[in-house]
Amino acid sequence: MNTRIDRHILSRLATVTGLVLFMLIFIFVLIDYSENSDDFTDRGAAWGQVWNDYYLPYIPEIIRLVSPVAVFTASLLTMGLMTQRLEWASLKSAGVSLMRIQRPFLVFAGVMALSVSVLDGFVIPHATTKRLAFERDYIQSGSDRVDRNTIYRQDAPERILTINFYSPGDSIAYRVAGYVFQEGRIRHTYDVQRMRYDGQTGTWIMYDVRHTRYDSVEVVTQRHAELTMEWNVQPRDLARTTNDVYQLTYPDVRHYLTSLERVGAGNLEMPKVQFYGRLWYPFAVITVVLMGVAVAARGIRGGTGMNLGIGLAVSFLYLAMMKLLEPFGYSGILNPFLTAALPHLFFFGVALVLTVRTPR
Repeated sequence: MNTRIDRHILSRLATVTGLVLFMLIFIFVLIDYSENSDDFTDRGAAWGQVWNDYYLPYIPEIIRLVSPVAVFTASLLTMGLMTQRLEWASLKSAGVSLMRIQRPFLVFAGVMALSVSVLDGFVIPHATTKRLAFERDYIQSGSDRVDRNTIYRQDAPERILTINFYSPGDSIAYRVAGYVFQEGRIRHTYDVQRMRYDGQTGTWIMYDVRHTRYDSVEVVTQRHAELTMEWNVQPRDLARTTNDVYQLTYPDVRHYLTSLERVGAGNLEMPKVQFYGRLWYPFAVITVVLMGVAVAARGIRGGTGMNLGIGLAVSFLYLAMMKLLEPFGYSGILNPFLTAALPHLFFFGVALVLTVRTPR
């Protein structure tokens, strides 16, 4: 990696990638502000607050999203210029193989993929938390609850909770039903009008309770104005949202999914697809670089404009395939891991075929 041509390629890649990232970030901010400026004004958000609490925390996420496009464009332009200026032909005449010329491209792709992974795993979650807090206050949005209707939780193998409505702001659950099983039969039921979490004791205080005990010979019903119960459910287990996946680091997401499974939450396919999608996404940078070098090395007619057109088309197809497969993962038709992996494996295979068939 100490040769002049390697340094030349790396310099071009870094320059073009930086310019493309800057332009895409600028365009995104401009379009987003034009769409949401009325909400900002109507709800009294100052420009400094909009920039510091919304757009600045959004920039790492934008970089993550557009990095494959930026690197792909840089690869196409860099290799395309080398082909047009006969630099690639001269290198081939000197005995330089395509695999050797790909080396600086892959080194750059590896650095970018690692950067995207670090951003996604440890920087973006904290920035997203701040941005979503701003969105909840100043931008209208729909519900992103994991459980959109009645909440069902199995807090232990022998206990089930159903909650009609949960208010995360004050940690109060309304119209709660609890069922306790023993040896496959219901032994206790709790019909509760309201249930509040006590953070100091770690228990739930139930109000206006009808407790029914089913013995082998009789059914006993008792009413309690107040009753304390140690349900193995935390407030955070009842207030999960689909955005939680994007607000957590990689290690925290694993713990998050485990906790959701523990309490019997539904719709787990969605957060799993989102998490595996985050893990696979940096791999797209390496894939598109391989593809970009192979396409540009062929010397397609049309020059730079054609290369850019191909880059946009491939980027659109890549993104479209990821989005088209997501509903199959959300519904459970496809395994969540496979749903996230398939688009990347498919286009990586395409990149390898293009590389093999590129004239040496």
